[in-house]
Amino acid sequence: MTKVIAHSLFTDFDIDLFKAGKHFRLYEKLGAHLIEVNGVKGVYFAVWAPTAQAVSVIGDFNYWTQGEHNLNVRWDSSGIWEGFIPDISKGALYKYKIQSNINGVVTEKADPFARYCEKPPHTASVVWDLDYKWKDDNWMQNRQDFNALDKPYSVYEVHLGSWKRGDHNRFLTYLELADDLVKYVKETGFTHVEFMPIMEYPYDPSWGYQLTGYFAPTSRFGKPQDFMVLVDKLHQEGIGVILDWVPSHFPDDAHGLGYFDGSHLYEHPDRRKGYHPDWKSLVFNYGRNEVRAFLISNAVFWLQNYHIDGLRVDAVASMLYLDYSRKDGEWEANIFGGRENLDSISFLKEFNEVIYSNFNGIQTIAEESTSFSMVSRPTSFGGLGFGMKWMMGWMHDTLKYFEKETVYRKYHQNELTFSMTYAFTENFMLPFSHDEVVYGKKSLIYKMPGDEWQRFANLRLLYGYMFTHPGTKLLFMGAEFGQTGEWNFEQSLDWHLLQYDFHSGIKRLITDLNQLYKSQPALYEKQFTGDGFEWINYSDHQNAVLSYIRKGNNPDDNIIVVCNFTQVVRENYRIGIPRKGKLQEIFNSDAKLYGGSGIENSKILKTDSISYDGRDFSAELVLPPLSVTVYILV
Repeated sequence: MTKVIAHSLFTDFDIDLFKAGKHFRLYEKLGAHLIEVNGVKGVYFAVWAPTAQAVSVIGDFNYWTQGEHNLNVRWDSSGIWEGFIPDISKGALYKYKIQSNINGVVTEKADPFARYCEKPPHTASVVWDLDYKWKDDNWMQNRQDFNALDKPYSVYEVHLGSWKRGDHNRFLTYLELADDLVKYVKETGFTHVEFMPIMEYPYDPSWGYQLTGYFAPTSRFGKPQDFMVLVDKLHQEGIGVILDWVPSHFPDDAHGLGYFDGSHLYEHPDRRKGYHPDWKSLVFNYGRNEVRAFLISNAVFWLQNYHIDGLRVDAVASMLYLDYSRKDGEWEANIFGGRENLDSISFLKEFNEVIYSNFNGIQTIAEESTSFSMVSRPTSFGGLGFGMKWMMGWMHDTLKYFEKETVYRKYHQNELTFSMTYAFTENFMLPFSHDEVVYGKKSLIYKMPGDEWQRFANLRLLYGYMFTHPGTKLLFMGAEFGQTGEWNFEQSLDWHLLQYDFHSGIKRLITDLNQLYKSQPALYEKQFTGDGFEWINYSDHQNAVLSYIRKGNNPDDNIIVVCNFTQVVRENYRIGIPRKGKLQEIFNSDAKLYGGSGIENSKILKTDSISYDGRDFSAELVLPPLSVTVYILV
């Protein structure tokens, strides 16, 4: 058996950057790389294991025998072990066998930088390349025009393993999804898809949020290049791709990052900071330079090599606070006596600075559920630097309101109007995510009160309100056609429901709302500023009606929105109008093609010179039951 040949891809500058936590393309150096040395083809291996006494590569090429291929430790105290093994080719299986200096502990680990992994439940890493010829030049060159904060941003959240299943309940492959999913997203009009974590994970019930292969798309659905095809085809159809990214915690599986070289290498050594009690998982040591470089390199890797357009960062709240899900005595205050995790805050700021300075037209989105300030404000202003933040308060308040029987809604209108008191403190995304349709929370359609007709009318109203409220949008798969059952990660969505008119009507509604959002500049040009919104009347709680104006850069683009939150038809309902003109209804959630009753303002309505709602002009409308109607002034 050919032994390890001394070889390195690292320069002294690489090592200095790594030690300082400033090397953000570590994947180009660490891991397994197919190269040629002195005319001989093989694989260069490099792994960070500073407390190791010995590191050997074991795999199917040496019968998994420890000691056959021992790596060499670098002389510069970087803790990196490396070497070139001739005659190993693409597709070879391998792991690192690490003997620690600490009490002789021996670990057997998958490669933290592996590009490809064995299909679970197998856990070996796979030697692989990322060769691929992209065909999305038009998207990448113009991405900033599609992906900016003043552009439509309507996201379809997808769990790839359960969006649709094949025969015998098998997973669809990346290549099959590149046909079916891409066509469907294009048809329904979403501007972006967000994939729940596709990095390799060992345990299906974690939904992908417990990662072990940070640099490898899961092999459940195919090879890395197959995932590239999926992203490529989405881009070719003008659809952006967001990945869920999980720097908040990782599982303690034996082959994973935990206790990697016999020491607390990636996780914080203090259990009060290094263990997450909710998820029974380990927490990264954000104060360690090499760990920060690992995580930021990982974010850069997906944007660089897979042309990803945005990262939705999971569980940011758990990263920000030392006492998150911890009782008194289970956490330690920071050096200023506060509860904020200063290392984590510093890491998140640096992450955003690196991402935004290196990639044009990308966005980062924080799933952050607390009142931590300036999450989506630039770091130069003291913010965390995210592009957007999920508006969790809006989601909870809105669903709480909609769950009430309509007769009681007049007493709770403040639950809807409250969101506008803080709507512009952050760049908010309005989410109806997977978390709201699992664990007994019921599907969105079954959160709605009333008989079948009222349930669907309420759901149409909910979506109409969402799409006309300031902020970008996110819908979890199945919501777009009124999925009745809770989400089950082990099976396909209930696609058979589309044979029924109410469900197909919801899908048509979402398609038209996406088109409305994209076609009306007033709905997106100022979606994050108070200049883009104005109440007409928020105090008509007796009738449970809200009316407001959405504004674009050009006043001629302004639209008027009226929401009727009861099933009572409001005849001759007067609202104030900002100027003289004619009102034309351009959207009505009660239209028959959506399953509604078909009550509409079919004629163009003239404004009256009658003062109302503090305005000099007004108009009388008919408000359909449980509806959103949208008007333009012509």
